Amino acid sequence: MVFIFVHMSDESKHKNTPNIVSEPMIAYAAQSSGNPFYNLLGGAKSMKLSNDFDLINIARKGFSKHILLALAKKISLNIQELANILHISERTLQRYDDDAIIKTEYAEKAVELARLYTRGEDVFGSIDKFKLWIKAPSVVFNGEAPVTILDTSAGFDMVFRELGRIEHGIFA
Repeated sequence: MVFIFVHMSDESKHKNTPNIVSEPMIAYAAQSSGNPFYNLLGGAKSMKLSNDFDLINIARKGFSKHILLALAKKISLNIQELANILHISERTLQRYDDDAIIKTEYAEKAVELARLYTRGEDVFGSIDKFKLWIKAPSVVFNGEAPVTILDTSAGFDMVFRELGRIEHGIFA
């Protein structure tokens, strides 16, 4: 995995020049097609993913229910947990045919889930260890399990930040 670091210098804060970056020192991961991230979403066989732009195009079109359920199974989420994260009722999700394309906003959440679980696997050294951590209540998340806050983008951000802290040995 390649990391690109973006930093807003102290000088640019004081000048009247517009800044594109508003957060100090954030690492953004550039994915490659050999990354397990793609495998969580079905791999190159089922969706012919060769780069990030292929993923964007597929996410814009939406994923099939089959791919969403396969992702949930790989990351050990039950259908209720998946439905909560996607902001869809469990019953509505169940009514879709397996090959039916589910809306784009759900595909985006699926992409975020795959990114998060891939990042967690990198930090913890195994997907199984990360699955245990994400379902365990934590003081950092006000006594909630991290998986319970993934229904919001802020929740995803918090979990990603905590993974960064863990990776660097900064525990709360």
